[in-house]
Amino acid sequence: MRTYIGRQQAISPEDFTELALGTPIELWLGVEGESDEERAARLDAARDILADHPELPDDVTRVVAEVIEAHAPELFNVVPLPRPARLRRSSRKGAAA
Repeated sequence: MRTYIGRQQAISPEDFTELALGTPIELWLGVEGESDEERAARLDAARDILADHPELPDDVTRVVAEVIEAHAPELFNVVPLPRPARLRRSSRKGAAA
């Protein structure tokens, strides 16, 4: 089964991320070994994109939260822990001290 987003085929999780953001993930996270000049150019491009699309951080945060909520156990190998019973405070307002 093939998955397309628009006219682009998404094969890997990186493809889905890039298509969802509209930019390569490396633009936001950088790449290992990039020079100071490459980093400055990357950050400049990122600032331009954010200036043109100020809603992008909110959109990305919403999508990430939805993915985490829907897929947390398989993404993070999370095992829900039982919540401890809350201690009940007995009401002793009328008790003599």
